[in-house]
Amino acid sequence: MITRPLAITALALGALAAGSAMAQDKPMADKKVAMEKCYGVSMAGKNDCAAGPGTTCAGTSKVDYQGNAWKNVPAGTCATIKTPKGTGSLTPIKS
Repeated sequence: MITRPLAITALALGALAAGSAMAQDKPMADKKVAMEKCYGVSMAGKNDCAAGPGTTCAGTSKVDYQGNAWKNVPAGTCATIKTPKGTGSLTPIKS
């Protein structure tokens, strides 16, 4: 009859381990990802803000990959974004 207490103990320890693992994980929505401005990667009308002269704010870029229009992207990824006009830039691109 030793197997019954052993099984109950094993089940209890498993539940505690699972509970502590779940308590340590935070949902992805709670984790803030560092962002940076990436110029020259947004599509027309899809920029985040301040697209240079002739524009006021978000969604005002006139052409795809406008050099002075930016999108917020995860930090460290801007220079790896490839477009038909080259890669993204951390500074405005002269058109």
